[in-house]
Amino acid sequence: MTAVAPPATPPHAGPRRRRRTGPPWWFAAPALVLFAFVVLLPSGRGVYYAFTDWDGLSPDLAFVGLDNFAAMLDDRNAMQAIWHTLLIAVAVTVIQNGAGLLLALGVNTIVKSRNVLRVFLFAPAVITPIVTAYLWRNLLGPDGAVNSLLAAVGLGSWRPDWLGDPQLALWSVVAVVVWQFAGYSMVIFLAGLQSIPKEIYEAAAMDGTGPVRRFWSIVRPLLAPAITINLMLSIIGGIKLFDQVYALTGGGPGHASDTLSTLIYKDAFTLGEFGYSIALAVVLTVIVAVASTGQYLVLARSERAAS
Repeated sequence: MTAVAPPATPPHAGPRRRRRTGPPWWFAAPALVLFAFVVLLPSGRGVYYAFTDWDGLSPDLAFVGLDNFAAMLDDRNAMQAIWHTLLIAVAVTVIQNGAGLLLALGVNTIVKSRNVLRVFLFAPAVITPIVTAYLWRNLLGPDGAVNSLLAAVGLGSWRPDWLGDPQLALWSVVAVVVWQFAGYSMVIFLAGLQSIPKEIYEAAAMDGTGPVRRFWSIVRPLLAPAITINLMLSIIGGIKLFDQVYALTGGGPGHASDTLSTLIYKDAFTLGEFGYSIALAVVLTVIVAVASTGQYLVLARSERAAS
């Protein structure tokens, strides 16, 4: 029987190249060019104005170096606005996420009205913040519904000026923000809770684990991704808060509730100090970047430890 010779190898055949599994970068080139033209270039030019004395109108401007940032350190209103910004961000993050988690645990049940409650609790989050702020501005006024309710229950002698008292104005803003966005945090937590298999709850119940221990040892680690998302969104939103503050108090009384965002607006469009206001905006950007990056690193490490 004649043996069949194997087919000859083509003279130029070599090892096969691996095919690319990812798309080529040039597909993203149009979007990157548009992003650079619309965002990066204007932002870079804006940062340059932070080192000038530009008034926003005149074509003449002078480079002043770090004078705007040095003046910021001597500006009591700017330092107070930075403190208010950080205070609001921390307060909103803690209270909003605590309330959102409690609401999520409450509606994650077999109660017949749970779907109605979810819609009702989430509804404020879809309202425009400026509309919500003006609504609460009327409710919290000296003769608003809140003080009228206090009078109706026998607390008429205690009728605080919620938005006009320097000690209450900032916390009134925090309360309005929490009221509006606690339902938003609830939805994210609820999605995390519903992704936990029921068998885990049943096994924990059979082992005699109490509800508090069950939450801390089982539910909390499995909720780590939802916690990370909620904390990131809350801290960034709290630092950049503008609409509610400006509509409720205008940063007042005086500067008692000014944040960096409201102070930037006032310095730019009321006082015409565009160079100084852009320097404040640069500081705000740095605060957002540092806070979000630091928080992400800490939460990502906690997520990995819990998984």
